[in-house]
Amino acid sequence: MTPTGAAIDPGAATLATATPAELRDHLVALLDEPARGWLRRALDEAAAHPGTHGPISVWELRIAEAGRRCGPVHADAARVLILHAARADADALARVYYQGTGAERRAVLYALPHLVPGREGLPLVEDALRTNDTRLVTAAVGPYAARYLDAHAWRHAVLKCLFTGVPVDAVADLDRRAHRDTELARMLTDYAAERTAAGRAVPADLHRVLALTDPPATPSAPAADHG
Repeated sequence: MTPTGAAIDPGAATLATATPAELRDHLVALLDEPARGWLRRALDEAAAHPGTHGPISVWELRIAEAGRRCGPVHADAARVLILHAARADADALARVYYQGTGAERRAVLYALPHLVPGREGLPLVEDALRTNDTRLVTAAVGPYAARYLDAHAWRHAVLKCLFTGVPVDAVADLDRRAHRDTELARMLTDYAAERTAAGRAVPADLHRVLALTDPPATPSAPAADHG
């Protein structure tokens, strides 16, 4: 029996928005008994010894083990839970991110909305958006980016999704931030024109986002009849 079970792991939106209790309940239901036992011990250790202790903390070692212990399908969720239990601050998250694997970096990005209350995590989001790793880009455009990326950087994050094939469903708060954004509309129109000129298909998601930038006008009320 493998720790990955038959069900799928929580998706990107769930990893970024679920409370730790909700995420833990969901994950525990999917793991086999050895994996559940390992996760319980890892979370207890992280809660008992949060923060940073020496060159590397015990909870950081557990983050590195999560793929082997819980299986690759569930490792992101396990790592997010460990980061929550350890109450990792912006400095600790940056260390895990820059020293970690791509999978460990994803977990840090998913944990940002709940662990970093200000803009200190933006360098991690910006770094992820400079890569062509679609799983990192997906993790980077979650609620934290929606809350803290400035307009210029956020527009380029949307374009990055279109360049790399990341579905725009991954972009948190897309409807609100794209609403009546004329500069985003210009950028999308230019990108569509470039692809058309090169004989390449325009992504369907581009048309979807473009529609959000210019919603239909509210019909005017009929004129009163003064006849």
